[in-house]
Amino acid sequence: MIEKHIVLEDIDPVVFYGVNNIHLQMVKSLFPKLRIVARGNVLKVLGDDDETERFEDNIEMMRKHVERFNTLTEEDIIDIVKGRQTKAESVKDVIVYSISGRPIKSRSANQQTLVDLFEHSDMVFAEGPAGTGKTYLSIALAVKSLKEKCAKKIILSRPAVEAGEKLGFLPGDMKDKIDPYLQPLYDALEDMIPATKLQEMMDKRIIQIAPLAFMRGRTLSDAVVILDEAQNTTPAQIRMFLTRMGWNTKMVITGDLTQVDLPRGQRSGLAEAMELLEGIEGIGFVRMEKKDIVRHKLVTRIVNAYERADKSSAKERQEGQDRHDKKETL
Repeated sequence: MIEKHIVLEDIDPVVFYGVNNIHLQMVKSLFPKLRIVARGNVLKVLGDDDETERFEDNIEMMRKHVERFNTLTEEDIIDIVKGRQTKAESVKDVIVYSISGRPIKSRSANQQTLVDLFEHSDMVFAEGPAGTGKTYLSIALAVKSLKEKCAKKIILSRPAVEAGEKLGFLPGDMKDKIDPYLQPLYDALEDMIPATKLQEMMDKRIIQIAPLAFMRGRTLSDAVVILDEAQNTTPAQIRMFLTRMGWNTKMVITGDLTQVDLPRGQRSGLAEAMELLEGIEGIGFVRMEKKDIVRHKLVTRIVNAYERADKSSAKERQEGQDRHDKKETL
C-alpha cells in the first residue's frame, strides 16, 4: 500500500471537482480499489502501487485538460481514463479556450491572416472597423504564447485619450482615473483566464496593463506586447512605443482609423506608422473589413450608416471648396 498527495496546480479546483463534487465522485467510481480524499487543491490517494500510479497519470491528464480547455465534463473523464481523445481535443485551429470552455479561433479570412502573421512576424499592425475581433484575437494569441511558454509576460496598453471628461475631474486616484480606459483589455482577459489565476498573474506582473504614457523608458523583452486603439496615438507616441521592443518580443498594434479622437488637425500616429513601415521585413499588416465584423449584426449596419454619412460630408466639403475656388478665380 502506498499513499500519495497530488497537487492540482494552475487550475481552478471547482472546475476540476465539478458542481457538488460530481466529477470527483465519478473519478472515485472509476478507481474503486483506491481511497481518495480531496482537500482544496490537494488529492490524497491510498492504494497499491500500480493502481495508484495509474490514478496519478490519469489525474495529471485531467488537470492538463482543465488547464488547456478551462472545462471538464463527465464524458471527458471517461475518455481520458479509457485512453480516448476528448471531444474538445478534436476541434481544430483553436487558439485558446474561454473560461466556459468555448473555443476561441479565427472566424474570417482576415482574422486568420492576423493569426498567421502573428506566427511569422515579430510586429503586426491590424487596422479595421469596430467589432472585427482585432483586440480580442490579439489577446487570445498572447494568452496562447504565455501558456505555451513562448513568452514570459503579456503587456497590454492603450492611449488614455480624453473624450468629454478631463482625467483630473474624474473621482479616485490615478489608477481609478485610468482603469476605465483599460477596461476592454480586462474584459478580454477575464474571458480567457480564471479570475483567481488572472489576479495572481497580475500581482506577479506576468500580465501588465498600463496606459501608453507608462511605456516610456522601458525595454520590453520576452513578451507579447499589444497596443490597442493605436489610432489615438500621436506620431511621437507610437514611435516611442515601437522602439520599446526588446529581444524575443512580439508586438501587435491595433486600431480603427475611422474612429480617431485626437484634436482636429492632429495626425494619427497609426496612419503614419503604417505608411512609413510598409514593406519592412518582419512587420506584417492586415486590414480588416466590414465582412470581418463578428459582433451583433447591427454593428455592421451601424458601420455602413456612418460610412455613408462620412462620404456625404466629404462630398459636401469638396463641393464647397470647389465653389470657393471658383469665386477666388473670378
